[in-house]
Amino acid sequence: MTHRPQSTATSIDTPKSVSFKEAFFYWLKLGFLSFGGPAGQISMMHQELVEKRRWISEHRFLHALNYTMVLPGPEAQQLATYIGWLMHGTWGGIVAGALFVLPSFFILSALTWAYLVFNEAPIISGILYGIKPAVTAIVVFAAYRIGSRALKNNMLRAIAAAAFTAIFAFNLPFPYIVAAAALFGYFGSHYSPEKFRINTHHEESTKGYGPAVIDDNTPIPAHARFHWNRFIVFALIGLAIWAGGLSLLTMHYGWQGTLTQIGWFFTKAALMTFGGAYAVLPYVYQGSIEHYAWLHAAQMIDGLALGETTPGPLIMIVAFVGFVAGWGQALFGPDLLPLAGIAGAGIATLFTFLPSFLFILLGGPAVEATRHDIKFTAPLMGITAAVVGVILNLAVFFAYHVLWPHGFGAELEWLALLIGIAAFIALFKYKLSIISVIGACAIAGSIQLVFTGY
Repeated sequence: MTHRPQSTATSIDTPKSVSFKEAFFYWLKLGFLSFGGPAGQISMMHQELVEKRRWISEHRFLHALNYTMVLPGPEAQQLATYIGWLMHGTWGGIVAGALFVLPSFFILSALTWAYLVFNEAPIISGILYGIKPAVTAIVVFAAYRIGSRALKNNMLRAIAAAAFTAIFAFNLPFPYIVAAAALFGYFGSHYSPEKFRINTHHEESTKGYGPAVIDDNTPIPAHARFHWNRFIVFALIGLAIWAGGLSLLTMHYGWQGTLTQIGWFFTKAALMTFGGAYAVLPYVYQGSIEHYAWLHAAQMIDGLALGETTPGPLIMIVAFVGFVAGWGQALFGPDLLPLAGIAGAGIATLFTFLPSFLFILLGGPAVEATRHDIKFTAPLMGITAAVVGVILNLAVFFAYHVLWPHGFGAELEWLALLIGIAAFIALFKYKLSIISVIGACAIAGSIQLVFTGY
């Protein structure tokens, strides 16, 4: 028998089991460091949990990701909740999902307050000018990272291209794209199964990373098996929290009250928008600007920039919208504007993320049970491919508003273009961290303010 060198053998040893305490501090750290929007955060979790720590195998990570892509709501936060639940049960999922959100909530609330108080300061304009092209570069890079893992053959690449065309050229709603991709994957599993089959051979899964704590063939833990009693209890608890919260708001402020409408609007946003944070943005944009007039278009773009500069899911822009809505409506009088902003941000966050926890705790056991069934995995693979195309469309949307802020008829923002290109090169070639890139671009935007007086 040939013995491997000691360094190689060590690299493929199965990692030790992960304690709840160790997982808690990892999720807390992730909550403060997860920059770059959902795609960047998914990439960060992959690097840390699959490649470095090896807490979960590549295939099980992607299977969980595929499920979260099907769900409405923030896929990165749902993925963290799923992995936390798979490792440590209900409380593991709740802790992972909550810690993914809470740091972002407090940081973004503070930044939104500063934005509303000091938004006329030139230095703020300069920083935002540099950050916006960095955001575009991050989205493009995220599409590349997800696509390089998910688009394993020309069939899946064709689905991604078709999804991009459908949403870019024909403005097809994302739920229709999801349904079409799922159907394509389902029929593809019957007529061309090799294109949609996940390779579950252990040697392929461990290639480059080594065995994981939760490996391809690790049995489903007891807490992850489906039980009707548990399903019903979780469903009732979730509905009670939602209905109780909305009822209390209605009793105190009336159905047309701003806080009540924030709760109702973001409940719909959480349930009716598929494709995660990127897909929810058009819905939030339309409702908060055109219907409720809580803020205007320029503020929404600034909110996106602030969202990319803070850790946590990009969908935390709902906290920005809620804060601005509460502040703008002066809910508690002109002397308590910050308190009104916090209340609006808190209500928006609660009603946005509550369904995400339920989707994982209720649906996770069924997903684990169907992990090796191509009839279920193929539609999920098709949806993941389609999401790559949707992310590319969002990159085009961002690029248009950043490079031609006054429309195509106006002059191209050449400096913003150069900043965006430099940011992409830094991410792609030099593997710099997202926060480093954002910081450098913010400095570049501030410097251009000094020289141009813009």
